Amino acid sequence: MAIRSRNIYTPNQKKPFKLSRSKVDSYLNCKKCFYIDRRLGVGQPPGFPFNINSAVDELLKKEFDIFRNEASAHPYMDETGKNLIPYQNDELDNWRENFKGVQYLHEETNLLLTGAVDDVWLDLDTEELVVVDYKATSKNGEVSLDADWQISYKRQMDFYQWLLRQKGFPVSNDGYFVYCNGDKSLPRFDEKIQFKVSILKYTGSTEWIEPTIFEIKDTLDSDTLPNSNEDCSYCIYTEDRKNVESFES
Repeated sequence: MAIRSRNIYTPNQKKPFKLSRSKVDSYLNCKKCFYIDRRLGVGQPPGFPFNINSAVDELLKKEFDIFRNEASAHPYMDETGKNLIPYQNDELDNWRENFKGVQYLHEETNLLLTGAVDDVWLDLDTEELVVVDYKATSKNGEVSLDADWQISYKRQMDFYQWLLRQKGFPVSNDGYFVYCNGDKSLPRFDEKIQFKVSILKYTGSTEWIEPTIFEIKDTLDSDTLPNSNEDCSYCIYTEDRKNVESFES
């Protein structure tokens, strides 16, 4: 079994331990899997890359950057009913880059929290930053944020809002998802996919973040393996495989 040696937590280490937004979400999904990953060095199998989604993200960033350079509102922003323009900041490229992102050292736990935002807009009336996330899918009907599994999307938005506030920025509770839904009803492909774009507002709630950070710190410092989340598909698979192998032997 290959044990990863990079970015593994050592109890009570002095060096700040870098923890991404996605790893915080991993902790909330299953504390046992998180512990095995960050403390013991065995991560979950990687998922398949979502290259189409990544392409949509990249093209949206380029499109919004055109309006950012002009300090003008993108037509999508009209749907919000607010006076918004893309936010300009010298650090924005770092904030949007994976493995960099917005970074904040939580001194009480010595955890370096990070998260890469898709975009940030500016409310000209309130002078607050507005966190924006791009999503791409292809489904029948209208897109929404109503599915249970989309709690991870909401926590993602919460976390970005919290990070920017820790950096000293005024941040609106309201963020937006630029949700692109690929149209499968067309009669032909014609070497393109047409998307219907919806701007979905989400009002963030960040109260859960601080207690979760302290929980994560306590979990990492512990020598006791946490219990699995009963709904964790990875743990269920591991347990079922053990049972089958034990039965066959």
